[in-house]
Amino acid sequence: MGLACALLLCPAFLPAAEEAPTQQELSAGIVPLIENGKRIYTVAQFARFSPQTAADVVAQIPGFSVSNVSNDRGLGEASQNVLINGQRITGKGNDANTVLRRIPANTIRRLEIMDGAMLDISGLSGHVLNVLTEQAGMQGNFTWRPRIRERVPDHWYPGEVNVSGKSGIGDFSLGLRWDGFRGGGWGRELETRPGAGVSFTRYYPGSRFGNDIPKLSGTLNHKTAGGSIWNLNGSVERMHFRRRVTTLYQVPGEPLTTESNRGEDRKWRTELGADYEFGLGTGRLKVIGFYTDREGPFYNEQTRLVDGSTIPSGSRFSRESAEGERVLRSEYRWKALGGDWTMSGEAAYNFIDATGSLEVLDAGGVLQPVPLPGASSRVEEKRGESILSFSRPLKDGLSLQLSGGVEFSQLGQDAGAGESRSFWRPKGSVALAWNPASQWEMNLKLQRKVGQLNFFDFLASVDVVNNNANGSNPRLVPPQSWVLQLETVRTLGGNGKIRLNLEAEDVSDLVTQIPISATAEAPGNLAKARRFQVTLETSLLLDAIGIPGGKLDNFLTWRDTRMRDPLFGTHRQWNGNRSYWNLDFRQDVPGTQWAWGLFSELQSQNKFYRLDYEERFATTRPFGMAFIEHKDVWGTEDAGFHRQSLQHEGSRAVGELPGATRRPGGIHARPDRDLAPVLPVHAERHLLIPAGQPGGSAVRRWKRQAPSWRTSSSS
Repeated sequence: MGLACALLLCPAFLPAAEEAPTQQELSAGIVPLIENGKRIYTVAQFARFSPQTAADVVAQIPGFSVSNVSNDRGLGEASQNVLINGQRITGKGNDANTVLRRIPANTIRRLEIMDGAMLDISGLSGHVLNVLTEQAGMQGNFTWRPRIRERVPDHWYPGEVNVSGKSGIGDFSLGLRWDGFRGGGWGRELETRPGAGVSFTRYYPGSRFGNDIPKLSGTLNHKTAGGSIWNLNGSVERMHFRRRVTTLYQVPGEPLTTESNRGEDRKWRTELGADYEFGLGTGRLKVIGFYTDREGPFYNEQTRLVDGSTIPSGSRFSRESAEGERVLRSEYRWKALGGDWTMSGEAAYNFIDATGSLEVLDAGGVLQPVPLPGASSRVEEKRGESILSFSRPLKDGLSLQLSGGVEFSQLGQDAGAGESRSFWRPKGSVALAWNPASQWEMNLKLQRKVGQLNFFDFLASVDVVNNNANGSNPRLVPPQSWVLQLETVRTLGGNGKIRLNLEAEDVSDLVTQIPISATAEAPGNLAKARRFQVTLETSLLLDAIGIPGGKLDNFLTWRDTRMRDPLFGTHRQWNGNRSYWNLDFRQDVPGTQWAWGLFSELQSQNKFYRLDYEERFATTRPFGMAFIEHKDVWGTEDAGFHRQSLQHEGSRAVGELPGATRRPGGIHARPDRDLAPVLPVHAERHLLIPAGQPGGSAVRRWKRQAPSWRTSSSS
């Protein structure tokens, strides 16, 4: 990090900032061509990484990373920093990463990185990537990513199949992705109960975790001769998570006890989106429709069997829920006063309909229902917003974007039988983008944000594993905040890029745990809180320091927060992460088809607070991974093992939970558990599908134990 900061602050380290990259630099390294404030890349500059899809290319752009899709209800202003042919991606499950994986690398004409304030798309700031593509016949790729783990049974390994091309009705892409994991761990945990003055060891003979997430998604794009643009997208996804954890322990003076924790979460998610853009008057109007549903059951079960007994004790919390969202949005863009104007309006309807229940084992070992007020309810929100935005260049290298508007929301519970409340909230932002020289960029943004509520926070629930319960709190209100952000980017020519981001937030009505009665707690609002965050990203090409073909990516973020504890009135940190860093090194060995690399990461968390205890989980050493790949296997063009990774064996997590200063005589535990070592294998291959043969040529069959293929094909 010290080297990165020195490079960021010391222009003398490199040639003069005004120097444009030479043609030799452009052809030999990942150096963008500067054109009208845009940084232009071509796929040929990333050839050493053997990219098969747009996602492979974007992952190697120095200093750029795809932002996460917003989980906010409604579509709102653009949030993801990726455009496809100048169009925002309006999906959520069908997000930027999903779309990029379906775009073959050989269809990319070029990639443009610019500042969001230069665009006529409201909401974008900082670096935005525009991927310009041109379909040329049928394209396809498929991937299989086996993850072999000790003590984990056979299962369907992750993979995907993607097809894209041009048809009579427009460009299309279709992808089937099977994601998920299998995990496990074993070992022991030393537990101390200071109040009782005893210590004992918990044994974990073998925990099991599994998740399967198949998803089918696709897009269809059509541009008419008159310049109108249609975009259709959709996805269907099923998530199935399972957990099985058994614990053996013996408290001094008590018999041997066996605890069993079982949990399952199954959800179907369907998403459909469509937008139509056409010329109207002196501008262009875009109309967007969006629909999504998510439903399925969930349960957690904890049982305890004491040695000598035949009937266990325990409890089970379960919930059936259905969530839905319907959005209609319009955006009208026109040019006036030397800049770009956008007037947008949006109407959204969201709901959750949930039925929760708590059951406890009776003396005969039969589950019996227990009253849990507030666990079953329907929560609805009707929301609308209107935003006017304006962006224009002020002078060479300086751009301005202004936006302002209002949001209205009406929250109701139990279909009118419960409380109904309405809120009017102002929102907007002012952003300045400054490029004082070709190797420097600075972005300053002040934003008034209106947060959203998690509808599940309105409902009562029970965590049977940790013996926690949340009551129902119908008085929740959405949080609001002022956010000030300063981003500085230093381009190091052929040596990479450094990005430093400073962010400060002042929050009103922060959602956190609060007391709602003398004995119960639930998510509620605090009047004031604040957050300060520093993020440093570096992407360095190492040829200049004697590591030809080397590339080092680093990400570091640190967060400091402050709020007043609702129980004691003292200041403390928010729940959640405090810091995170990773280092990702890769070397594509010149003159060979080999590449190798190392990856490491470490995360630090603040204490997690409830009213009766506090908890901290700490990791004592980083997670590590290594890989080696060959990009041309068995003489097939563009074929090879893309990534073969090894997690170091004996990875251990050490922490304290729950360490109680808030609950007298609490528990202090030190886990010492082995995680199942991982051997992921990732392979790629490129084939041709001759024209007139939509099915393509036959693919070789391999035993499931062998590495599989990620295949790209074109005609």
